[in-house]
Amino acid sequence: MTAAVFDHEGPWTEEEFLALGETQQRVELFDGSLHVTPAPTPRHQNISGELRAVLRGPVLEAGLHVLEAVNVRLRPGRIPIPDLVITSPIDFDELNVEASDVRLVCEIISPSNASTDKVLKMHYYAAAGIEWYLLVEQDSGTVHLYRRRGGHYTEQSVTRPGEVLELTEPVKATIRPEELLP
Repeated sequence: MTAAVFDHEGPWTEEEFLALGETQQRVELFDGSLHVTPAPTPRHQNISGELRAVLRGPVLEAGLHVLEAVNVRLRPGRIPIPDLVITSPIDFDELNVEASDVRLVCEIISPSNASTDKVLKMHYYAAAGIEWYLLVEQDSGTVHLYRRRGGHYTEQSVTRPGEVLELTEPVKATIRPEELLP
């Protein structure tokens, strides 16, 4: 991938981005530019796995899917890789999940790129019409739940370790932040 990235001139098209294939790093496409981050830390992956485990039963009961680290096409040329998504039924062989199929998107905030999750991606997810946004702070385990209102998100709740988040949409699930932490 390195040669393909450094030898490339000009903005990246969606086709060029997808032609990179699978990589060790997370490579996302934002309006012609690549955003590359190293693989997540074990703490990050533990939180993601525990959250997926909590959501798995409720999501299946609702006829939905919960997936980790998949391409989500927000619009042509804008493809992030959220940490976790809850989707409507999808084609599992497609390279991208369409934003219209995403019911909830989750990012686990890494200290090195917190502004990307709290500002850039939050704006892009809302603009794409994704109804629910869940942010999990790695260091404290605090879970922030946002709901889309118009073109932006408003915070619905902040749940800290020792407290309980009762999701009612897009699925009914109970999240205890302390159970997500290693």
